[in-house]
Amino acid sequence: MLKVGSHISSSKGYEAMGKQALKLGANTFAFFTRNPRGGSAKEIVPEDVKRYQMLWQEKGYGQIVAHAPYTLNACSDKPEVRRFAKETFSDDLERMEYIPGNYYNFHPGSHVGQGAEEGIRLIAKMLNECLKPKQTTVVLLETMAGKGSEIGRSFEELQKILEQVELSEKMGVCLDTCHVWDAGYDIAEDLEGVLEKFDKTLGMSRLKAIHINDSMNLQGSHKDRHARIGEGTIGLEAFVRIINHPALRELPFILETPNDDQGWTKEIALLREHFCDS
Repeated sequence: MLKVGSHISSSKGYEAMGKQALKLGANTFAFFTRNPRGGSAKEIVPEDVKRYQMLWQEKGYGQIVAHAPYTLNACSDKPEVRRFAKETFSDDLERMEYIPGNYYNFHPGSHVGQGAEEGIRLIAKMLNECLKPKQTTVVLLETMAGKGSEIGRSFEELQKILEQVELSEKMGVCLDTCHVWDAGYDIAEDLEGVLEKFDKTLGMSRLKAIHINDSMNLQGSHKDRHARIGEGTIGLEAFVRIINHPALRELPFILETPNDDQGWTKEIALLREHFCDS
């Protein structure tokens, strides 16, 4: 069965997230570890976590994808911003061990004029300071659209980060369809070519999750504006190929489209309708 879900509010705890995902028809989901704009995280209640785990195991569902706050910028030119990123990142990884074996996704960051090489060095430095040998969480670098000074606009930039990470076995990649399209990768007409390039640069074993979003922009626009599935410039036919591709079909697909619960329920059903189980 297709593993697909959307972002779920984490304000009411893990059990509530799991139940909300089920209402949408989802069998995976994403959530922010704290307010997307930063700040302190909600206290974890062990009993709530147990109830969620029992619910999820009863359904036989698999991994979910946590998302770091957008304000986390490991390669800022400001020491206090980098310090916030490291402290938040470390705290989130400790919290993730309450739900072992899942994914923690983050935007690599923006070098704000320092240059991509220095930005990559700073991101790898934070990862080397935060990753632990015994952690069960796999940290995912997200592919980015390339706005401004964003790091991660190409597969090569992500690989340059990974090759500097000491515990690289704890690392993976989350491919955002809107972002890679806006970055210039033609996933609509040349999906095979894009995946071949990903494999040659990063290795397909690194790809752990997909943010499945259409785009409001033309390919290569570097703007990052998500659209509902089939209502953007990528188009429904491309997404049918993506969810059914042999190298992708077993991955968790997370919707980040501009929608509400009713809209996500329809999108989840739409994608399931076009998924070939055989």
